[in-house]
Amino acid sequence: MGTRRIIPVVQEGAALSGRIQTPVKAVDTGRTALTSLPPLALYVHVPWCVRKCPYCDFNSHELKEDLPEEAYLQALQADLEQSLPDIWGRSVISVFIGGGTPSLLSAHAIDRMLSLFRSHLNLLPDAEITIEANPGTVEAGRFDDYARSGINRISLGVQSFNNAALHALGRIHTAEQAARAIELAQRAVGRVNLDVMFALPNQTFSQCEEDIRQAVAWATSHLSFYNLTLEPNTVFAKYPPAVPDDDAAAVMQETVAQRLQGAGYERYEVSAYAKSGARCVHNVNYWEFGDYLGLGPGAHGKLSFHHGIVRQSRLKNPVSWMENAVKRNGSHLAQSGPVAAADLPFEFMLNALRLRHGVPAHYFEDRTGLPLIQVSKTLQQLTDQGLLRPDPSRLCASDHGWQYLNEVLARFLP
Repeated sequence: MGTRRIIPVVQEGAALSGRIQTPVKAVDTGRTALTSLPPLALYVHVPWCVRKCPYCDFNSHELKEDLPEEAYLQALQADLEQSLPDIWGRSVISVFIGGGTPSLLSAHAIDRMLSLFRSHLNLLPDAEITIEANPGTVEAGRFDDYARSGINRISLGVQSFNNAALHALGRIHTAEQAARAIELAQRAVGRVNLDVMFALPNQTFSQCEEDIRQAVAWATSHLSFYNLTLEPNTVFAKYPPAVPDDDAAAVMQETVAQRLQGAGYERYEVSAYAKSGARCVHNVNYWEFGDYLGLGPGAHGKLSFHHGIVRQSRLKNPVSWMENAVKRNGSHLAQSGPVAAADLPFEFMLNALRLRHGVPAHYFEDRTGLPLIQVSKTLQQLTDQGLLRPDPSRLCASDHGWQYLNEVLARFLP
């Protein structure tokens, strides 16, 4: 099998960035036929931030002047209203407001946004509604107002509790501000996630252990620990910092898993850890190959129809997206087209096998429209090699297969 590889991980709500999805191909879907539609979630992208972090490859843009809240909200409404025919009558199980730094939006803007969704969508009464936030003290003070508007989950981009590490990552907050933000978030809502990185520039094992200790000490309901990767087209890709090698990063990843599981967190996905009943509904829907409508600049979406699956993406430039969305002629879309049947097995497995206990086997046919027998030979080979669990009712990587998930997934490439 070769040298063990670090499994790629993604930040909360990141499925809409396109990082782990194959591109839309404007070709015929082939013989796919869905007899039912999967759950539907809503992703909203807020593209602005105070400063672009050197490791960030998301569609984020440094705010050079006042945030254009009114223009953004008008464009968001136009974007949503043009999407309604594609999702009419379907319930929405979760909302994830990501970025960028969504917590730059005023409490009034968030209230208007959520009111828009309630008036236009069948948003379930108990829907999980998450907002990502930067732990800056000014933004943290808005948490109570966000909660009153309907936000019931806050995801904080802490990344580290070490000030030197935060500086190296280009973060605008300090460890002290992070602690204050966590405290305020926990007072405002019942469910809080902390995003934390490991394998940081010049990070030692003991420093990684200290970040784990402090994250656990806050006892939030959810933790996301992910490996810093040097993504293309980032400052870190152009000027790579000194980071722990793959072997050291693998040890850190294993230590994270052991310590968090010992503290009562279930590792239910590669980088996601939750206390009982606190899994991220929105992200689980991604991994179970559910549907999601993506609104806002650069947002990606996946929508199922009885004849097949369509992927969409919006224009990435915020100004272009805002100007074109309000024209209401579809020009705000960068791309929209069916997913080829040949690509669906890989796309499905790319998501489903990230879950520690996989998914029911019938999800493959239910959510791709393809017969499971189409991949049965590959499934049997992987099972014989000990990389998948020998359970015909579930599609799930074995403990060994999960360690080499990249190799397992490659077997489903067309």
